[in-house]
Amino acid sequence: MGYVKTGILMAAMTALFLGVGYILGGGYGTVIALVVAVGMNAFAYWNSDSAVLRMHNARPVDAHTAPELQQMVMELAQRAELPTPAVYIIQSDQPNAFATGRNPDNAAVAVSTGLMERLSRDEVAAVVAHELAHIKNYDTLTMTITATFAGAISMLANFAMFFGGSRERQNPIAMIAMMILAPLAAALVQMAISRSREYEADRIGVQIVGQPLWLADALRKIQGYAARIDNDAAERNPATAHMFIINPLHAHARDKLFSTHPATENRIAALEALAAEMSQRGAPRSRPSAPRNPGPWA
Repeated sequence: MGYVKTGILMAAMTALFLGVGYILGGGYGTVIALVVAVGMNAFAYWNSDSAVLRMHNARPVDAHTAPELQQMVMELAQRAELPTPAVYIIQSDQPNAFATGRNPDNAAVAVSTGLMERLSRDEVAAVVAHELAHIKNYDTLTMTITATFAGAISMLANFAMFFGGSRERQNPIAMIAMMILAPLAAALVQMAISRSREYEADRIGVQIVGQPLWLADALRKIQGYAARIDNDAAERNPATAHMFIINPLHAHARDKLFSTHPATENRIAALEALAAEMSQRGAPRSRPSAPRNPGPWA
C-alpha cells in the first residue's frame, strides 16, 4: 500500500511540475519539465536517503562508535519486525531526529547529538520508535520525494521572474500567480502528508516501545529546545523540515493548514489519552528500552 500511495503522489507532483513547465515555456516547457520530472523521480527513489543525510551532515555510526545507540535501534527494530536500519548522528545542539530511505530494507535513522545529551534513554527510545514507525509505514519514501518536488517546483516557478514564459503566453498576472501558487501547491501537499502521518507514527511508535508517556515527555522537551536552539542545516534546507519528529524551524506554532507538523500539545494530549486508556486496560509494561550495557552514548 505504501508503494501505491507513493506512486499516486509522484504522479500528482509530476502533473503539477508539468503544469508549471507549460506555463513557463508552452509545449517545449512541458517536454523539458517531463524529462526533468522523470529524472527527479528516479533520483528521489534511489538516492533519497543519502541526499537528505548529506544535507544534514549526518555521520554513520555502528556498534563500535556508538554501541548504546546501535543496540537500542537494533532492539526496537526487532520489536517492530523491521530490518535494523543504518544509524546516523547529526552534530546539532537542537534535539531532533528523522528517518529516511525508500523502503525498510534501505532505511536510516538519524538522531542529533542534542537529542542524546538532553533526553533520557527512555525518551530517546520513544523517539527512535516513532521514526521506525515512519519506516514501517513507508512514510520516509513519500516525504522525501515530496520534499524533492516541492523544492524543484519552487525553483522552477521562480524562473518566471527571469524568463517570463513563452512569447505566445506572456501574461504578467498569470506569471505572478504561478510564482506564488506553484510553490504553495507543492508546500500544501508536503504539509498535509506530514501532518496526517505524525499522529499515526506516534501511535505505532508507542506500540513498539510500549510507553506513551515516554514519547509525550520527549515531544515536550524537543519542542521546548527547538523553539530556542537553531538547527542551521535545517534552516538551509527547509524542504526537509517535515521529516523531523518536531519542526526544526522556528516558523510554526499552531495546528493549522500551513504547519508542517500537528501542534505538539495536540500530540501530547493524544499520547496522554492513550496512556490512560492503556492503564485502564491494565496493559503490561514493556521491557526496558535502554541497552542492557550502561555507558556513554557515543
